[in-house]
Amino acid sequence: MAVKTKLKKNDMVKVLSGKDKGKTGKILKIDREKERVVVEGINVVKKTVKPKSAQEKGGIIEIEAALHISNVALMTKKGEPTRIGFKTEKGKKVRFSKKTGDVL
Repeated sequence: MAVKTKLKKNDMVKVLSGKDKGKTGKILKIDREKERVVVEGINVVKKTVKPKSAQEKGGIIEIEAALHISNVALMTKKGEPTRIGFKTEKGKKVRFSKKTGDVL
């Protein structure tokens, strides 16, 4: 079953726990089935890659691994982590920062 999340792709988030605690980055991908997010420049791991053809080279590359969605928090415009709420403005459903009250 897919989890409902208030985060979206391209949101700026702060990592709350793990080896990259305190770092910030942009969400590249959200996997709602596995409850995980991939954040740009965060949780970078080394991966070995086989050459796909005779011309290509294999080797070790660095890629961003997924984090659990509970380990990241959305950033406000001032750069502080916040929770997200929903409210209706002018008949439209919008996200807002629970810390500052600003519409996101």
